Amino acid sequence: MSSSPKPFEPPIYPYERLNAAKAKAEAHDGGAVDLSIGTPCDPPPQFVIDALASSNAERGYPPSAGTDALRRAAAAWMERRLGVAVPPSAIAACVGTKEFVATLPQWLKLRRPDRDTILYPALAYPTYEMGATLAGCRAVPVDVDDRFHPDLSSISDDDASRALALWVNTPGNPAGQVDDLRAAAAWGREHGVPVFSDECYIEFTYAGEPRTILEHGLDGVVAVHSLSKRSNFAGGRVGFYAGDPDLVQYLLEVRKHVGMLPAGPTQAAAVAALGDDAHVDEQRDRYLRRLERMREILEHVGVSATLPQGSFYLWAPAPGGDAMGLVDRLAADAGTLVAPGDIFGPAGAGHVRVAVVQPDDRIELIAKRLQ
Repeated sequence: MSSSPKPFEPPIYPYERLNAAKAKAEAHDGGAVDLSIGTPCDPPPQFVIDALASSNAERGYPPSAGTDALRRAAAAWMERRLGVAVPPSAIAACVGTKEFVATLPQWLKLRRPDRDTILYPALAYPTYEMGATLAGCRAVPVDVDDRFHPDLSSISDDDASRALALWVNTPGNPAGQVDDLRAAAAWGREHGVPVFSDECYIEFTYAGEPRTILEHGLDGVVAVHSLSKRSNFAGGRVGFYAGDPDLVQYLLEVRKHVGMLPAGPTQAAAVAALGDDAHVDEQRDRYLRRLERMREILEHVGVSATLPQGSFYLWAPAPGGDAMGLVDRLAADAGTLVAPGDIFGPAGAGHVRVAVVQPDDRIELIAKRLQ
């Protein structure tokens, strides 16, 4: 007689592992300088707040697909900043991109019940794996090379034949690498697997021009974009996905039934944010300056980090490979929190991720404490 399947028990949320280190950091005069989570701390532009407050969109239900104004603004932004032409009909809104990542596998599984696998980089944002788990799918990591680029040749024929989707993320979280999106799109088309490209850090690309998977055609690919990072609007919970018209339309129709509705006022604010590039350029320069400064600070305590190709993270090997030891040391000595690399998968063991999201004076406080 077979045993009954065990009920699902949610794992501990990754950042709760830092509670002990957080207490040490908070004991410092001036409190903790939290560089563990990529939460923007700089303000969004005032015109975004003004649009949020004056939209007159509070009363009725907003369209799940996004307002026509939002879809047009997203299309204009992609053409202006990324050099790709995507019709507004192949663009739809989401309630921030984390919920899109987390719920996508269940919608794809309904569409292809003969498949059961989500592929994602072995070093990655944890929600790619968790989304698969919550949908009852297999979460299969794709090997990464010594520079943390996914090695698509390592995907077995069996996993490819069972795959509902392949996730890629560039510039990458946590390592900040820029991947070959042409190769990812080609792999997906060769194997009949949709490729979803998480491009939320695209505006913070330092190694050349920003790259999107949509440069290589829309067939079989979807790019996912966020207002959270580029416009310091994480609290607004609004983003969008764009690409293959059939995939976008399918997801749009499913998500209507679930009530995935970005709030009307935040959609109006997103239109304002997407229409302006100056505030993003200023933020990009701000993050690059902080990355360079934080790298100097870490070098003084024996931690060597290279500047990323993109994103606002420093990805640093811990001395002796002891990531949690470095987390505790920085909390105790500098009152700062950083994230251990294994939060992003076993491939991240022995590293820490440092998010330079705090204002300049808070980063200088770290330097002062370490003197």
